Amino acid sequence: MLNSKKGIAKLDFNGVRKYCQNKPEVVEDYPFDIETLVFKVCGKMFALLGEKFEVPSINLKCEPQQALMLRDMYPAVKPGYHMNKKHWNTVLLDDSIPEVELMSMIDHSYALVVKGLKKSERQSLEVKYGREEIYGVN
Repeated sequence: MLNSKKGIAKLDFNGVRKYCQNKPEVVEDYPFDIETLVFKVCGKMFALLGEKFEVPSINLKCEPQQALMLRDMYPAVKPGYHMNKKHWNTVLLDDSIPEVELMSMIDHSYALVVKGLKKSERQSLEVKYGREEIYGVN
């Protein structure tokens, strides 16, 4: 089934990869090992995609209270594997989380990282792509 957001098919490993690639100014990298794909915006990580568990997973940045709430709501959301557990979640891509929720988690992580960029980098992205594309708001 085709997802309405940018032609993403299913949010499995490849679908998540394509969704992350479609974010503005995203660069893929393998800075840690050949198994962990890292997505960066302006040199800052917002997602780490890998297959270290039985199912693929993605690490996403998250506001601390929201991170706890998501862990309570979804068994597939765990404290960030090898990350600051207060600010990162590991999300197992086991199809238990609605795709719209998973996309929202990715969008949130991306927006948090952009908000933390240097003012000049952040403003450049906002001017080039618009606030809605960057933050998901008007």
